[in-house]
Parts: sequence; C-alpha cells; structure tokens
Amino acid sequence: MTDISNILLGRRTIRKYSSKTVDDKLLYELLMMGCRTSTTGNMQVYSIIITRDGKKKNDLAPLHFNQGMITEAPVVLTFCADFNRFNRWCQMRKAEPGYDNFLSFMTGAIDALLVAQTVCIAAESKGLGICYLGTTTYNANKIIDLLKLPKGVVPVTTVTIGWPSEKPEQPDRLPLEAVIHKETYCDYSGQDIKRYYKAKEERKDSQQFVLENNKETLAQVFTDVRYKKEDNIYFSKILLQVLKDQGFMDQ
Repeated sequence: MTDISNILLGRRTIRKYSSKTVDDKLLYELLMMGCRTSTTGNMQVYSIIITRDGKKKNDLAPLHFNQGMITEAPVVLTFCADFNRFNRWCQMRKAEPGYDNFLSFMTGAIDALLVAQTVCIAAESKGLGICYLGTTTYNANKIIDLLKLPKGVVPVTTVTIGWPSEKPEQPDRLPLEAVIHKETYCDYSGQDIKRYYKAKEERKDSQQFVLENNKETLAQVFTDVRYKKEDNIYFSKILLQVLKDQGFMDQ
C-alpha cells in the first residue's frame, strides 16, 4: 500500500494529546494543503477560525459539551460556511449577490466540510492526531457570538489537532457492501440489515453500552440515549434560527 493508503486505512480518532505544540509553520502548511480542496465554482465560500488561546478554548469547551479535546489539544479549528466575504466582493464589483437562501448555506457547508477533511488527512500524514466534533451545529448560535462571526457565516464543524498521547483502537465500520450501491440505490432487506450490523452489535463495547444504559438493543442506545428525537428537534430549531439570523433563509 502507498503511504496515503496506510494513513486512511489506519486512521483513528485521537482524544488525548501531548503537551507538545504545533508550530505555526506546520499548521499553516496543513491549512495551505486544505485550501487546495475542490470547491463549488471555485468560490471558496468557507472560513477557518484558529483557536489556540487557553481562555478562548475554555470558553469554547461548554459549547462542545465540555469534551476534553477542546482544552487539551494545542489547536482547535472551526470550519465555517462563509458567504460574507464572497458577497462583499460581489457588491464591490457591481454584482448583486443572490446567496440569501438555503442552497447557498449548503454550498458553503459542503465546501467547509471538504476542506476540513483535507486538513485532517494532511495532519495525519505529518503524524498528528485529529478529532472531529459533531457538536458544532448544536450550539452554532453561541459559537457565532463567541467567535464574532458576522452575518453570512455559520460554523459547521470543529476539528482538534495535536500530537497524540494515545493509540486507541480503531472505531468499527460497516462492511463496504453496506454502503455501496451499483448504478442505482438498492434498498435493504431485513436480512441485509441483520448481516451488515451483526459485527457491530456483537462487539464487546457495544454490548457494554447496551448493558450500562439498561437497554435491550444497541439501536436503542442511539435512539433513546445518544441521539434522542427531542434533542434532534431542539437543536434543529436552533440551527434553523441561526440560518435565518445569518441571512440564509431570506429567500
């Protein structure tokens, strides 16, 4: 396998970091590589907020449910959908921007996520560890205030970067056949579902999750504990309000 194959197939989430710093030269090299990512129409409608300051990380932590990576990692990157910069360029060049709509938010969000993933791969290629935090959109309104994001900018994901102080087990993945469809989507039979989720359900850690949460199945841990409907609805309302406040639901 090539080096990149080893990196991608061997990747794991790093939540614990050493005290060694990530110097600016290396960080900006990673960001430069990330910013070569393909984007919609080559517009680059994203921005990246670098957080290194200890106090600022402490302020960010509760907005990410106090996950320890935020304060322990030397670098926290918040990737944002950003039409503010592009809109201003259009206006300064006698062009009327029409990006006050949900499609434009999706365009910026996709751009930001593509860049985030490229930065992650670049970081791992240098021996750094990364952790993706899915909590960014939950408290997007508070992150906007803390990071002083103007109208037209919405945070969509956060990544911590640092030198690993652990080598955890790789997270499990569904078999490739579970996610690949040839030519058209082929819906799943009950037997398919059983087969594809069998290994996940039989893992010792999965069985422990079921036991400690007093549930009957692993699926119930997801639906009743980790990602509950009422939480999904609550945070959906917050995000929809954020999109309205930031100018992406005007049309």
